[in-house]
Amino acid sequence: MNISRIKVGTWFKTVEGDNLEVVAYDPDDGVVGVQFYDGTVEEYDIDDWGDLEVKPIAPPEDWAGSYDMSKDDYGVDLDSPAGDNHINPMDHLDDKE
Repeated sequence: MNISRIKVGTWFKTVEGDNLEVVAYDPDDGVVGVQFYDGTVEEYDIDDWGDLEVKPIAPPEDWAGSYDMSKDDYGVDLDSPAGDNHINPMDHLDDKE
């Protein structure tokens, strides 16, 4: 593994098919901190990182995996749009009573 490719925020895929993101990197101490897509956090020394067979990938579109969230956890009903039911108090600012 080319150590120069290690940057915080970079995503990789292991040969087992697991996605992980580099969340910490300390070249002075030789430590790479990663968070797997499922939320698991691991720390590798540079030698172990070099032995880990990973390839760079684009960040996943669905970021919620590492937060263990489902659609129900968003706090809104994504299947039912809000529509025009909102009230804007500024709409009636110039109304005379």
